[in-house]
Amino acid sequence: MPEIKFGTSGWRGVIADDFTFTNVRMVTQSIAEHLLSEGLQGRGVVVGYDTRFLSEAFAHQVAKILAGNDIPAFLCLHETPTPTISYEIIRRKAGGAINITASHNPAEYNGLKFSSADGGPALPEVTRKIEARIQQLLGSSDFQEISMGEAESKGLLEKIDPREAYLERLRQIVDLDAIASSQMKVVVDVLYGTGRGYVDQALQKAGCQVKILHDWRDPYFGHAAPDPSEENLKELAFHVMEGGCHLGVATDGDGDRFGIVDADGTFILPNYVLALLFKHLVQSRGWKGAVARSVATTHLIDAVAKRYGVSVIETPVGFKYIGELICQDRLILGGEESAGMSIKGHIPEKDGILACLLMAEMVARANKPRVRHLLRDLFAEVGGPIYTRRVNCQLEPASMDRLKEKLRYPPFTLGEQKVVEVNELDGVKLMFGDESWVLFRASGTEPVARLYVEARDDVQMNRLLAAGMDFIYS
Repeated sequence: MPEIKFGTSGWRGVIADDFTFTNVRMVTQSIAEHLLSEGLQGRGVVVGYDTRFLSEAFAHQVAKILAGNDIPAFLCLHETPTPTISYEIIRRKAGGAINITASHNPAEYNGLKFSSADGGPALPEVTRKIEARIQQLLGSSDFQEISMGEAESKGLLEKIDPREAYLERLRQIVDLDAIASSQMKVVVDVLYGTGRGYVDQALQKAGCQVKILHDWRDPYFGHAAPDPSEENLKELAFHVMEGGCHLGVATDGDGDRFGIVDADGTFILPNYVLALLFKHLVQSRGWKGAVARSVATTHLIDAVAKRYGVSVIETPVGFKYIGELICQDRLILGGEESAGMSIKGHIPEKDGILACLLMAEMVARANKPRVRHLLRDLFAEVGGPIYTRRVNCQLEPASMDRLKEKLRYPPFTLGEQKVVEVNELDGVKLMFGDESWVLFRASGTEPVARLYVEARDDVQMNRLLAAGMDFIYS
């Protein structure tokens, strides 16, 4: 049986291969024992799920195991976005949450994500303890489990709908009046995921004309991964242009990632969205604090931070590290290039729904110019454009092992560029003297190596990209 390990965002596996009911029971039992050891069992656990095949059945299994360990389960009535579940933990003061989701992964995957009592993803020191308990349970059937009916009769199962409380929180954060006064036309694509009834309804209540795409359950996600990437948002771009709309927005399978399309159908890279929203929050809110980004995220954020006198905190990949800083109230915004972000005073978890609404607010306050015009102005403020790219490289296990071995001794040059600094916070990041950089990193959730490249010049970016690919495959 494959080893059960928690990656950057929980444990994920192929349905009926390693993501099975037996393994879900085992992982849930281990989490239950962890909660008992920490004295958190009395606060209960929020249990949610996404729109994937069998997700609600897996969630019911989680609830039965929790109840069998005398831990109350607050089971979501419907598929629910990850940020909504995060907020519900905080609102209820629950001991944590277990969410059945594989986020943006392809349809054959499912996953289990454990969030701590602060609403953020469990930190590595917690997941390592859970993994150790899983190892002790391997090969056994020592699970504490009762039926759903018995759980309800004992007061250990409550079915909940956290949607409205979460939407009310967003209404407190987002300037919906500004959006309403703009009379914007927006297309929303939820990619068959949990985001339906969230961004679209919030914008409709603000008086926007809204067209919604893929707002029904399809466990195959239209035969594409529910990832709001440029490739997957071509239909959104078409409808934005055809309808003469101001903006297109999208959320991924569990609502924690965002995708943005400009009025002319141009896909806006998440790195650029983060920098634009950071500037917008500094100017519109007047907040003080730092900005956090992962090691793989654009240094455009650093340039904006320098322009506005804000300090930058670099973290490993995984929103749990940024979430911890949000819990400490240290940040204005924290973001990752993989389209994850949250802000001051909000949940310590990625929130793609919030990101979409903040983009609508930003465009509305700017009197509806195109996003690329706002980006052009931002580049002008920081001394010119910054070009950024990420490539996912599928590798066989032997090739991945060879790459890891090579990265133990980072090169002194890459593509005839001299390396001036090596950052090994997460992966291997090679820094060059002209502000360009390359990062090699193995994914924590998929069998791929990720290559990140950034430069002030698109020619230089493409050179480094080619050199990085040669390094990976040679």
